Amino acid sequence: MRTSKTLATLALALLAILPAAAAPTWLTDLDEAKKVAAKEKKDILVDFTGSDWCGYCIKLHAEVFDKPEFAEFAKNYVLVELDFPNKKPQPAEEKAKNKATQAKFGVSGFPTVLLLDAKTGEAYGRQSGYGPGSGPKAYIEKLSAFKNTAEGRLALGAEAKKAEEASAKRAAQ
Repeated sequence: MRTSKTLATLALALLAILPAAAAPTWLTDLDEAKKVAAKEKKDILVDFTGSDWCGYCIKLHAEVFDKPEFAEFAKNYVLVELDFPNKKPQPAEEKAKNKATQAKFGVSGFPTVLLLDAKTGEAYGRQSGYGPGSGPKAYIEKLSAFKNTAEGRLALGAEAKKAEEASAKRAAQ
């Protein structure tokens, strides 16, 4: 009887650590990610997040990025988390690099997820914000709709221009 309880406890412990073992790896340096992506022939998924203050960022991680469905989807990408924390300590160099990347891609809100071409570093997909409760399936479908093609990048550029115009119009009012 004691042996079966021990085995059951061991089995539960193994089940508890399996999801953690399957969790995707997030890099924190885009330059490093570009090297890995080139070597592995994968595109890059960049998450701009405020990990310790942004409620929607926290929900996105809990409801999407921490789920097995996302881990499966993420196998096709090199993942990068560029964090903009308020309380969590961050090295000055990392903070400066993250700010520069934020400016380069015109990221003005959190969370923002970009899909980048591994060879050129050019964005071909952008998902800003997160609708709590939508879960991994809906989010993955949105990301999967972006295509790393000339047409896909053109559509992204047109969408960005439209967003800029709408933002300028709101600011003028």
